[in-house]
Amino acid sequence: MYFFEEQVLDKDRIYLRSEKEGSVTYGELDCFCKEMGTHMEKRTLVFLLCQNTVGSVLGYIACLRNRVVPLLLDCKMDYNMLKDLICHYEPDYVFAPKGHQGYSPDERTQLVYEAYGYNLYDISKETETKLNEDLALLLTTSGSTGSPKLVRQSYENIQSNAESIVEYLELNEKERPISTLPMNYTYGLSIINSHTLCGATILLTEHTMFEHEFWEYFKAEEATSFGGVPFTYEMLKRIQFFHMDLPSLRTMTQAGGKLSRALQKEFALYAKKAGVKFVIMYGQTEATARMSWLPPECVLEKAGSIGIPIPGGAFSIVDGELVYEGKNVTLGYAKCKEDLAKKDERHGVLYTGDLARKDDDGFYYITGRKKRFLKILGSRVNLDEIEQILKGRYKDVCFACTGVDDRLDIFVEKGAGLCSEEIVDFISKKIKMNDGVLQVRQIDSIPLNHSGKIHYRELEEM
Repeated sequence: MYFFEEQVLDKDRIYLRSEKEGSVTYGELDCFCKEMGTHMEKRTLVFLLCQNTVGSVLGYIACLRNRVVPLLLDCKMDYNMLKDLICHYEPDYVFAPKGHQGYSPDERTQLVYEAYGYNLYDISKETETKLNEDLALLLTTSGSTGSPKLVRQSYENIQSNAESIVEYLELNEKERPISTLPMNYTYGLSIINSHTLCGATILLTEHTMFEHEFWEYFKAEEATSFGGVPFTYEMLKRIQFFHMDLPSLRTMTQAGGKLSRALQKEFALYAKKAGVKFVIMYGQTEATARMSWLPPECVLEKAGSIGIPIPGGAFSIVDGELVYEGKNVTLGYAKCKEDLAKKDERHGVLYTGDLARKDDDGFYYITGRKKRFLKILGSRVNLDEIEQILKGRYKDVCFACTGVDDRLDIFVEKGAGLCSEEIVDFISKKIKMNDGVLQVRQIDSIPLNHSGKIHYRELEEM
């Protein structure tokens, strides 16, 4: 039985507890799924505009339970990017917050259901979208750049990964995780999946960890865990997290990029003193979520390591590249609606694109990347796509993008006469990225190699 199906448990147990919306029980979840299912045909495609609210989470579970395939998107996504995706994939339905500014129903759409602050729109269309029977879920690959390239996840993928996470984190129905990450982000979604599987209570808030109201809610509801990307932990240190009184906290998890060794050790020492588990994890959307974990007792000794494979998974190193095998390896990519009918293209094997080494104790370390991606604030960003967005706005101007995790460097030639602040403002708004992680560097000319291509290594050394 899958975690999202109706379970035989205490129907009065609280499933979701929202700071603004109150509580929803597991019994009410079942009722919602049945009701929403009467308004959607099975094996159809729905665009779900996500936020950390009751309606968003319930809509996601209802889609899975009714065998409707959701594409999870940030509800704050750029309007034109959303329109492009709708044109590209032609969904049967859109599930959006009431009054949402980024989605405007037209004459082809009909409001067929509304509940928990969300509207379900039926979009009439002439052609049917064919879906592979194993396809359960679609997630974006490149943060918020609006790329049509999606990851195809199966029912087995999300179930097996949830089971692994429950096992190594030793989760049970007494857990009370608090939302700190977007649910359309694979890490944030994995927290929902794993805690739904074990019958826990998920605490929802749209306040950030850097607001006083978040910690008031955390304490009042006795939250037991939170997850964060490297930027999260950097900011936690700044807001004096180590001096907070959080008696209910039992577990802290970190993924979404590499945490500096110094900061990893600081949080490991805090966790040891406070009697809290601090778990470092490594994953990719292409592996549903998690591929490895660093056991809490090894965090200090193995600082910098991504740890060992999750239960049911295995690593190998092929020509320096880390290769993962497991049931959570996804079906492959989709670049157009026709790809949604494709079968499993990976067969349980994922070439991660990360270079790695293994130590004598069997612990793995990432040493570099083969491809042009960054992880910024937990979201994976395709540098080539950022360049195309800039070139689309500033015609005939040459841009080049490089960077490291949690910093994006944009190079532009001085002769273009562009203002650095204007570029930062444009990109930060376009891809919904904190402008603090963007850096524009004005240089005399973009270096090219012998074949006329941008010499990125030379830029990285500047």
